[in-house]
Amino acid sequence: MSINEEIIFRTATNDDCEEVREIVFGVLREYGLRPAPEGIDKDLDDIESNYTKRGGLFEVLTDQSGNIHGTVGLYPLDEKRIELRKMYFLKPIRGKGLGKVTLKRMIETAKEKGYEKIVLETASVLKEAIGLYKKFGFTESIEKHAPRCDQSFYLEL
Repeated sequence: MSINEEIIFRTATNDDCEEVREIVFGVLREYGLRPAPEGIDKDLDDIESNYTKRGGLFEVLTDQSGNIHGTVGLYPLDEKRIELRKMYFLKPIRGKGLGKVTLKRMIETAKEKGYEKIVLETASVLKEAIGLYKKFGFTESIEKHAPRCDQSFYLEL
């Protein structure tokens, strides 16, 4: 029984905001990073307005019972660029290939939506994520970062 077969991707709604914040903030703290509910994490207060209604996407990864185990978002920046945000998984589903599945899914979605570039910001302590981005062909960029991020990457689509 593979975890990949049991995980369901679904579009998040505002009913998920509290649980999504708990997951994102919990993973951030696990890696020694500080949540910023009044700053760069304020987008999680209204997922529908900040993602879906702007032409982006925010998904949660759930098990068969509907329990959320991961999050990922695509946040439109302008007509050509979309930002990969909030790709966080709880420990039990890490290391099982879901990062690859999720990232591939987001790249395909960004292409389908007509974007030319995916950008992202991350922190160097998230070594597994950075390795994944590089495997998918993301290139390091020199852009200003959110306070807890010290690296940024992009992928031409």
